[in-house]
Formats: sequence, C-alpha cells, structure tokens
Amino acid sequence: MAGYLDHIAIERGLAANTVAAYRRDLARYVAWCDSRGRLDIGGITENDIADFAVSLRAPDADGRSLGAASAARVVVAVRTFHRFAAREGQTAIDPARHVRPSAIPRRLPKALPYEDIRRLIENSGDADTPEGLRDRALVEFLYGTGTRISEAVGLDVDDVDLEELTVIVTGKGDKQRILPVGEFAADAMSAYLVRGRPALAPRGRGTPRLFLNSRGGPLSRQSAYAVLQQAAARAGLTVAVSPHTLRHSFATHLLERGADVRVVQELLGHASVTTTQIYTMVTVDTLREVYATSHPRAR
Repeated sequence: MAGYLDHIAIERGLAANTVAAYRRDLARYVAWCDSRGRLDIGGITENDIADFAVSLRAPDADGRSLGAASAARVVVAVRTFHRFAAREGQTAIDPARHVRPSAIPRRLPKALPYEDIRRLIENSGDADTPEGLRDRALVEFLYGTGTRISEAVGLDVDDVDLEELTVIVTGKGDKQRILPVGEFAADAMSAYLVRGRPALAPRGRGTPRLFLNSRGGPLSRQSAYAVLQQAAARAGLTVAVSPHTLRHSFATHLLERGADVRVVQELLGHASVTTTQIYTMVTVDTLREVYATSHPRAR
C-alpha cells in the first residue's frame, strides 16, 4: 500500500488531504481483508471486493454506517489501488475492475440569497479590533473569490497584489491559479493588512501567512469556520453557514447573472466542467420557480 500512496502523492501530485483520505480508506479495506484471512493481495477476488463494498453500507456494532458518498469514495480508492497493483505486476489480474460504487444521490449545493450574504459580511467583524478586521477580510475574500477554505488560510501575504486586484491561489494537487479580487474584498483586505495584521504578527514567531490568529500564528480551517458561525449568529441567519456555503453562493450568483460556466470552472479551480455544471441545475431551478410564480399562464 505504501508504494501506491507514494505514487498518488508524488507522480500524480494529489493534495496531502486527498492522500490522507486514501490512506484511511485503504487501511479500512486492509483491515477487512485481514479479518477474513485475505492476507495475500494476489488471492483477493472480485467477490471479495464486492462483499467489502456491501459491508460499507452495513451498520456497525453502534448502528452506524457510511453514507453513500463516503462508501463510494472508499470503493474508488480500492479500485485505483488494485489497478495500480496489476499495472506494477504485483497481481496477475485486476479483481476490482468490474466492481462499481453505488450511485450517489445528487444533492444540489446550498447557496445563500445575496441579502443574507450582505448581512453576513456586515456582521463579520468589528473594525476596531485586529481580529475583527481579519474576520471581515476573510469573509469578503471567501465570497469575493469562491476559494476553498484551505486555499484561503494557506495564502501568504506575497500572494496578494491589491494594486492589480489579483491573488495567486494554490489549489488541489498544488495547482496554482490567478484570481481577480473585487473592490469590496480588496478594501477589506487592505484595512486588515494596514491595521489588523501588523497588530497580530508580533504576538507570534513570524509567519508569511496572510490570515493570522490572535496569537500571531496561521489561522486554521477550524478557526475560519468558527468566524463564519459567529458572523451568521450575529446576522440572525437560521441556516447553516460554512466556508463551502460561500463558495457555492459565489458560483451560483455568478451563473445567475450570466457568467459562462467555463469561466466559473476556472475561477473555482475545478478540473472538469462537469463538476461545475451542478451549479447550473441550481440556476435552472431558480428560473423555474420565478417562471411558475410570475408568468400569468405558467399554471
């Protein structure tokens, strides 16, 4: 298994979080095989893998089971592992080649109405404190660029060019892309860089990271999530708000206002436009709702 993990990390360049997820999934698979006496990879059959796939959805001793998406992810990890083993000559055949993960019900992403976004931003931070300036800059940046939270907290100061209104973002697989920064986000980030970060930085040991915590160290994903939760509570929002909510809202609002889906794909950093097209389903539903309630002969 170690050789396969090195392969996806080094040769395929997958992100560290993705490699960690594959490691956990394959450890689960290896433990299942061991419990059934399948100690030799060459002796594993298609039926074994199919049985394992079924077991993922079965409740454990505590009555818990994996969701459809999680189970499908594990099966994909097992399939790619066996494909690699066969290609490397570790096994004579690929026993997983005909095993397919169960279909995953497609869930539409949740996007906030723009009015809720505005309220969220207005309640995101106190301009009189360094932390408040940081929080306002973070929320404006997440909605203004549609970046993943890992991309935002991974930014260095030098990645941001507020004169050119651009930012260099490092996404999955360490792939970089240059994104435009809107004026609202740029103003909030400028205020943070001038009055917020200089007050936070001396509390730590020195880091190039853009967003800092109250101790002067890099802001974590968990802390960034908490920033949004607190802003949502102050704004009186009753729906769950996460960094991904802002990413979904960014994409949906762009498409609703006529942006090309391939442009949105580039902004989001999706490898395939198919991933981005789920947002077009949201906008079609919105159009359908507006039509049904507005057209005199819609019903």
